[in-house]
Amino acid sequence: MKKFLTVFLYFIPILVMIGLIPIVPNDYILTGIYIAFIIALVSFKREKNDLLALGIGVFGITISEYFFISTGVETFSRTSLFGIMPLWLPFLWGYAFITIKRALRILALTE
Repeated sequence: MKKFLTVFLYFIPILVMIGLIPIVPNDYILTGIYIAFIIALVSFKREKNDLLALGIGVFGITISEYFFISTGVETFSRTSLFGIMPLWLPFLWGYAFITIKRALRILALTE
């Protein structure tokens, strides 16, 4: 139960970040808020390979999203990055990658 609670606590900020999307209409402000979330997470508790996970989330998913969106399967009404996706999206993915990495580490630990 402790593992579940710890993992759940890591995912709460992602829910808050997603909840902010309709509330904050300016992509640049929302991106700044997301960057603040990332800095807070990494400053609060830095773990091995956090920056690698962040980089994969930000850059790797940006490239993947670019190709995915260019197929026409997915579209965004907010297109402040490359004219096809919101600027904040890679930062949301970056935060999510760190959280997923941490959650998998917690779930892999034996008690």
